[in-house]
Amino acid sequence: GLAWTSLGGTTLVVEAAAIPAPTPGLKQTGQLGKVMVESSEIAYSVVRGLLGQTPAHRAFFEKNLLHLHVPAGATPKDGPSAGITMATALYSLAVGKPVRKRLAMTGELSLTGQVMPIGGVKEKTIAARRARVRTLILPEGNRGDYEELADRLKKGMTVRFVSTFDEVLRICFG
Repeated sequence: GLAWTSLGGTTLVVEAAAIPAPTPGLKQTGQLGKVMVESSEIAYSVVRGLLGQTPAHRAFFEKNLLHLHVPAGATPKDGPSAGITMATALYSLAVGKPVRKRLAMTGELSLTGQVMPIGGVKEKTIAARRARVRTLILPEGNRGDYEELADRLKKGMTVRFVSTFDEVLRICFG
């Protein structure tokens, strides 16, 4: 994932693990603020709704506590723009498929699976460049923000603009 910071952008690692448990649900750690906790809950609901139609996936959610962790626990994190990143981590865990390598993303996720615009496109693009990631997923609503960036920041970048979480999944796993 990509995040805005007061010193510019940074990459954001999101980990997901399944723990067999008598009471299923979602646990979040990593010093997440209220908005980010809400984003993780939306991500859980969207992924569970998408996959809950098949018996094997329904059983996965019914038998496991899913733990979502954003490392660097000493650093407070907040904001909605990690929504698609957290949902992608949970989806990857549930289907047992890794996300395509060398890919970064940012976008707020709605309960209906819409990808909403975010702030800090410049800083997040710089963070991706610093991490040597050249493929970005950005909300369609941020296309204009990206196009306004200096050519030197866009050079060598492949940006995929998305409007729905289904589009994110096709890029990450297709």
